Amino acid sequence: MGTSILEKIKAGARVVDVRTREEFADGHYDGAVNVPVDVLTRRLGELGAKTDSYVLYCASGARSAYAARLLKSAGFVDVVNAGGLDDMPA
Repeated sequence: MGTSILEKIKAGARVVDVRTREEFADGHYDGAVNVPVDVLTRRLGELGAKTDSYVLYCASGARSAYAARLLKSAGFVDVVNAGGLDDMPA
């Protein structure tokens, strides 16, 4: 079985919240950065190296799935959709 989300985070994966700024302000995963999916392609340079690990989440998993596809198509190699905020490990 693959590496768990928690293991990826503990190993240094960058956690990216792709919800809106307002959603992020209402509560987010500790240590997450907010890059809303609608501006993700314009802000790719802010994320870091394409070879780094990234864990994405949103509210339900739909936007983060789309964001994961965007990152992979832009050449990011280690991108995981963790689903919704409620799915993130404690």
